[in-house]
Amino acid sequence: MIQVTHRIQIDEKEIEESFVRSSGPGGQNVNKVETAVQLRFDARRSPSLPDDVSVRLQKLAGSRLTQDGIIVIIAQTYRSQERNRAEALDRLVAMIREAAKPPPPKRRPTKPTKGSTERRLESKGKRSETKRLRSERPE
Repeated sequence: MIQVTHRIQIDEKEIEESFVRSSGPGGQNVNKVETAVQLRFDARRSPSLPDDVSVRLQKLAGSRLTQDGIIVIIAQTYRSQERNRAEALDRLVAMIREAAKPPPPKRRPTKPTKGSTERRLESKGKRSETKRLRSERPE
């Protein structure tokens, strides 16, 4: 089990990894060794995620989300398969943690105070006067 937050744990069986050849660094190994990791996680059907977290995660995934609700994360920064694997998993866990945060409360609209309105109008008047004086031509 992968501990994401104190109340969310993901079973390792829910994560599917496949390895492909990387386009990044690798020297002579770049054409022989499959170091890039494609991590797949089914956000829509995961029993480990609460419904609200699942919905926020799918919105947060953006272009990494397939039409079937599967999140695909590709990691190919490092030369070793193990480090790319750890990076992909870290990115998935960070994304789930971000989705687990509750949305911020809605803004309650308020009127500007009388003092702030007066200050704004006064500064507009000063600016207008400055520009008016610039445009007058002495004869």
